Amino acid sequence: MSQTADQIELKEDVIQAGYAQALALLEGFDHTPRLAKPKERSSTERSSGIGTRRRFRSTTPGLVTRSTARPDGVHLVDRVEGVNSDDPLPSVKEARVLRTLRRALAIGDALAEAYADQTGLTAMKAQNLQGALPQNHQVAFSEALTAQSAVGLYGFANALSVLAADLAGDAADVGAVDELLFDNWPLARQGVLWALDQILADVAAEADLGPNVLAFAEQVMDGVALRAASLSGLDAFRNQTYRVEADDLTLAAFTPARATKSAPLTMQFKKPHEVVGNHIAKYQSLRLAKMLMAYDFDRKLNPFAELGGFIFTFMGDGAPGTGKTTLIQMMAGLVNDYCQNAGYPFRYQNFSIDQIDSYQGKSGQNAKAFIKNILDPSVIGFGTIDDIDQIAGKRGDKQSSAGQQEVTAVFMEAFAGANTVVRGNCTFGMFSNYPENVDDALRQRAGARFLVDGPQSQDDYIDILALLLGKKHDIPLGDHDLFEAQALQRAVAASFEKHGRPQEEGLRVVWDQTERQIGTLDTTAKLGAYLKAIQEADPRFTGRAIKNITDAVKVRAMDFELPDEWMESPDLFLFQPYDAKSAMINDLRRPITVDMVVQEINRYADSEFRYADKSDEVAIENAVRDMGRMEEAKRRYLAGRSE
Repeated sequence: MSQTADQIELKEDVIQAGYAQALALLEGFDHTPRLAKPKERSSTERSSGIGTRRRFRSTTPGLVTRSTARPDGVHLVDRVEGVNSDDPLPSVKEARVLRTLRRALAIGDALAEAYADQTGLTAMKAQNLQGALPQNHQVAFSEALTAQSAVGLYGFANALSVLAADLAGDAADVGAVDELLFDNWPLARQGVLWALDQILADVAAEADLGPNVLAFAEQVMDGVALRAASLSGLDAFRNQTYRVEADDLTLAAFTPARATKSAPLTMQFKKPHEVVGNHIAKYQSLRLAKMLMAYDFDRKLNPFAELGGFIFTFMGDGAPGTGKTTLIQMMAGLVNDYCQNAGYPFRYQNFSIDQIDSYQGKSGQNAKAFIKNILDPSVIGFGTIDDIDQIAGKRGDKQSSAGQQEVTAVFMEAFAGANTVVRGNCTFGMFSNYPENVDDALRQRAGARFLVDGPQSQDDYIDILALLLGKKHDIPLGDHDLFEAQALQRAVAASFEKHGRPQEEGLRVVWDQTERQIGTLDTTAKLGAYLKAIQEADPRFTGRAIKNITDAVKVRAMDFELPDEWMESPDLFLFQPYDAKSAMINDLRRPITVDMVVQEINRYADSEFRYADKSDEVAIENAVRDMGRMEEAKRRYLAGRSE
């Protein structure tokens, strides 16, 4: 077992050393179920584990034969090979299933032993065998055995779900796996294999073997993850990642490895000129795409994250049809192209409404897997949460499901929690048509705000019409410079300048009152007074809002675009040592000005006032509707009483 700063490698020789024990378990063992009930079998069955068999077994001296396990035990080798009962030899698929089970068991065993070595459980086991374990260590020993069982079970099922992935077919429903035992790892292995034997006893066709094994693995992972949430002693496992190089398999705590496998990105990418309007959002997305590429895989850090100006989380909001999806397609396409040119691994994932599950705890697990997948320091990551107002529920909102509340809690902890580490290898974008419906605390965890307001000017509308019409027509363009209005530098400058004064009516009142009292906002003290006045007008404008504003100002200080040639020729920048990249970025830094600070205060506060106004208006409309219903109910009630 070798270890790096981020991963512990499970050595291949250690895994293969566990093959003999894994095979012995597959060939046969006795197990009396503790939690589950055996399925009723026909009288022709010789046990709850094995059907009537017809297979010839060689007894020639010198040849390997089956184990001598008693016939009333669990015999998974016989169970699997018995599916194709017309052939005395195992099929290719049956052999694949057995070899996959053997390797997954060996990986689970290696992971359980690695955990025992890491936490001191191995030493406690030795003391216990000698009768020398101190009395005051008995509770800790029991807890460690339980934790090791959870680690081994999850590692076995996690590896099995990946190794058997190419055996998938039609989805199988195997129900919950009840025989999950946590007393100790040997007993846990036997219990889970007994449960698999019960499932495979109902498999009549070879084609159903793979789907049932995969469904079994998923159910084991779900069950173990739920139990692990209430176990102590698992911090060492949760904070570490394990690697099986031969299988390209990364085991990261209670996160399904199958979900973290990078799949080819099939998305209809958009070019920057195809995003019409949305100048600030487009400009910041372009710059963020290049910022991500500055990540140093050796140092596991991005100079932008260290120097300031890196956007870890952002929120894009706007009315339906204003271009949020197009913005995602543009940014994902840029990062994908940059990564392909540099040979970097890129991972994009969207967290959608279909990952909200009615099963208690499952939605939170899905959210954690999504976060872990994007945070993976070995890749460049881009995670999006589209329609976050539907996915993450407001705390205290009775209309939000338990799953939505779980997701909100996971995102809040991940985006700005005590354990949040921003390496600069990934970014998360939250998008919504109704950001006022997002929990205030979660919304404020978006460090940057992208107002996605779509085309605004006449030139914008001409550009988008020409773009969507395409080229297969003979309509003349007329007096117009196509896409000239989308020239970013000029458009962005104009967009920032308009935030020299507030755009929302409520904020303009605060601005005018502050200017009348203290004059032009040209010092830190006056800017602070303006911030306090905003807070008095909207109590939700807290210290986190100030942090987001100062972060946005630092982004403006990095308001330069990394040269395209740095992306096209990786040796110029991307492949430079970390300190060299940091120095190159620092040389491009711009000074912070009063105008920058004022614009960013107004831009952020405008968004909060906009959200608050919409939220209040929605609440008023709902209250009016409820009052109307009550009035109508009273009218009908009184009418009924008078009859």
